[in-house]
Amino acid sequence: MIQPAETLLKYDNPVLIRTTSTDRKSPKVSSPSIALSLYSKLYNDFTPTSLCQCREWTIGNEMWVQQVSSAPCTRADVLRLEEILDTKLQQRQARQTGICPVRRELYSQCFDELIRQVTINCAERGLLLLRVRNEINMTIAAYQALHESSIAFGMRKALQAEKGKFDLEKRIEDLEKEKQDLTKQLNEQKAKYDVLEKREAEKRQVEEKNFTEKIQILKKTIQQLQVRFHKYKPKENLSIGVVFH
Repeated sequence: MIQPAETLLKYDNPVLIRTTSTDRKSPKVSSPSIALSLYSKLYNDFTPTSLCQCREWTIGNEMWVQQVSSAPCTRADVLRLEEILDTKLQQRQARQTGICPVRRELYSQCFDELIRQVTINCAERGLLLLRVRNEINMTIAAYQALHESSIAFGMRKALQAEKGKFDLEKRIEDLEKEKQDLTKQLNEQKAKYDVLEKREAEKRQVEEKNFTEKIQILKKTIQQLQVRFHKYKPKENLSIGVVFH
């Protein structure tokens, strides 16, 4: 582990609790959990240490532990905390509005330090502030989970919409192709209709001409028959009259 980063929460000076060695002849060292438990007994009378976990890190073969400070605070410490908070916000370029993980981290550290300072004077007040902090963190976590789920839901809907858009575009393309095919078939049928209509019109004209010629011939024949009928009609009447007498 590397040495923990600087925080606004005030800690005591680090304490060396274990030194590891690769020498097999060296005596066996207690496990870290036992060492930490023995070290924590020194701070049973200090309530703020139960509010935040201690920090531990390893440098080389040495393991260090740092507990939350139990030193009381003054007005100057509070003003100093405010100055450090403003400085860190500016150094880490935290955004003043909107969602900013850096700003939230620094204010969370500041809140933990205020809880530590209050707990020294009144443990009950510090415990109540701790409950408020936990409730705020739980609410933020719930909103964060809701935000992440909403993003996932939005992504799924966007993918579904994109897929639906792709299906609709493919459907439109198929319909356009079908329309072109139908238009081509319609043009072919129109061309066939025009050819058939022209052919039937020519056939009708030929038939009408033939019929007209036949009618003229028939009319001429009728006229000839009528002439012959009028020509021979008196003689027939006369011969008939002679026979009756």
